[in-house]
Amino acid sequence: MKFKQEIANLMAKNMPIDTKELESYIEIPKDSKNGDFAFPCFRLAKELKKAPQQIANEIKDKMEIDNKVIEKVEVLGGYLNFYINKQLLTKKVLTQIENNEQYGKSKIGEGKNIVIDYSSPNIAKPFHIGHLRSTVIGGALYNIYKYLGYHTTGINHLGDYGTQFGKLIEGYKLWGKEYHIEKDPINELTKMYIRINQACKEDEKVLEQCRENFKKLEQKDEDCTKIWEKFKTLSLKEFQKVYDLLGSHFDSWNGEAFYSDKMQEVIEILEKTGKIIESQGAKIIDLEEQGIDTPCIIEKSNGSTTYATRDLAAILYRSRTYDYDKALYLTSYEQVLHFKQIFEVAKLLGMDEKYIKGLNHVPFGMVLLPTGKMSTREGNIIKLEDLLTEAIQRAKKIIEGKNPSLESKEGVAKKVGIGAVIFNDLANSRIKDEVFDWNQILNFQGETGPYIQYTYVRTKSVLEKAGYLPKIEQIKEENLLDEYSQNILKRIDSFEDVLIQVTQKDEPSILARYLIDLAKAFSSFYNENKIITEEKELQDARVYLTASVGKVLKIGANLLGMEMPDKM
Repeated sequence: MKFKQEIANLMAKNMPIDTKELESYIEIPKDSKNGDFAFPCFRLAKELKKAPQQIANEIKDKMEIDNKVIEKVEVLGGYLNFYINKQLLTKKVLTQIENNEQYGKSKIGEGKNIVIDYSSPNIAKPFHIGHLRSTVIGGALYNIYKYLGYHTTGINHLGDYGTQFGKLIEGYKLWGKEYHIEKDPINELTKMYIRINQACKEDEKVLEQCRENFKKLEQKDEDCTKIWEKFKTLSLKEFQKVYDLLGSHFDSWNGEAFYSDKMQEVIEILEKTGKIIESQGAKIIDLEEQGIDTPCIIEKSNGSTTYATRDLAAILYRSRTYDYDKALYLTSYEQVLHFKQIFEVAKLLGMDEKYIKGLNHVPFGMVLLPTGKMSTREGNIIKLEDLLTEAIQRAKKIIEGKNPSLESKEGVAKKVGIGAVIFNDLANSRIKDEVFDWNQILNFQGETGPYIQYTYVRTKSVLEKAGYLPKIEQIKEENLLDEYSQNILKRIDSFEDVLIQVTQKDEPSILARYLIDLAKAFSSFYNENKIITEEKELQDARVYLTASVGKVLKIGANLLGMEMPDKM
């Protein structure tokens, strides 16, 4: 039984509103005194032309309550508050979680294909904290969609093409022998990139030569291709160190260069539509009629292709290869205009309407330094590998101070340090900018990843102290009817619903906040209720509930990309 569904069904009998819509409005009140579930009638006020409280009273009067499921319904302000039968809720949750190591897993996505384009760092540039957001948000969404039964494909669309490579090739031709690229590839290439950018600013001829290099690269020039392949091989080796630390993995590493031989088809299809026009020697598509002031450049005046052309080729390829129902693109909100343009132009490619509807840009806020934006060409960045290494070291220092005799300190410090960074990135709405601050990211107090890990470790400690896990047949529901136990049970019951909400909004922070709430609910339960007690039946119930909390915290944290230590 799904309680939200049950409430929506009861309400729908006397309302001209779809059950699914009603169900989507139902929420869990912050204060348990206001019921287990609440329906806000404010949403209906405009449609029904009545005050929310009047609507709430009218719905209540018409509802036929099944006391076996709902104990009572109350009106408070413009809310209808529902109180679920506590014993039914307790039995349902404990029965469902019994021996279920994949609690909350669903088949809701069965038969549906999801493509997620995330991380996507630029070759030959440092993997800095600006790339953390795409990698971590995309990774969490990948895990959650997969857990809900979707056939999920994670794509690392590497930035391995474009004019910047023309610049790097030129820098290598001019000063390659001055740099120790084999020994320290990313740092040395970054120095070269900053230097060639400066040269381009000072001399237009150098910039022209860089553009010519990229055009040669597109034409498979042997020398340019050889240099480019060297940069790519060395870069990927360095990037893998960061992915190993984060536990990131991808099903495809096809970057921009993969589409170099697939762009001509896109240009030919677009030319047949008659929508391509020439402007200052370049080929563009005007999108003013679609409400977009900036045209989409398909081919530059020198004949080389653009980022947009490559993305359009990728859309066409992915529709044919993955037959996607949804294609997510995880990038900063700076690229909102770019994706508006290519999604609009994609309508001209002759694809099935399903693929056009499935295109979805998932923007997120920037990671800023206190001094402003980071820029590789200006040289003001914080490398992600340095950040993660520092996080592990700081975590180890804290552990050594609190528990010097702990075994496997290195392994625990890695889980705690990396977990702190990942959770910090996911805890707030993805669209918000994040000002990078060492103290904030590595704060081990409050609503953080380490707090969730510590709560999980506490559940393990309780089970170790008890020395056993009771069987479901030994649990009597009446021992878990107190406020603190019920707060936990309600949250555990909503776990699958929370995961579904994440995919509906492509917002992992919903799960991150849920885990904080569950950890807080357990802390209150732990502080108010003696778990190890002389009353065997009471102890059985509380130990079983403790194990259930640990299970859900671990599943949820793993879905976000965090590992849980057994001891801290």
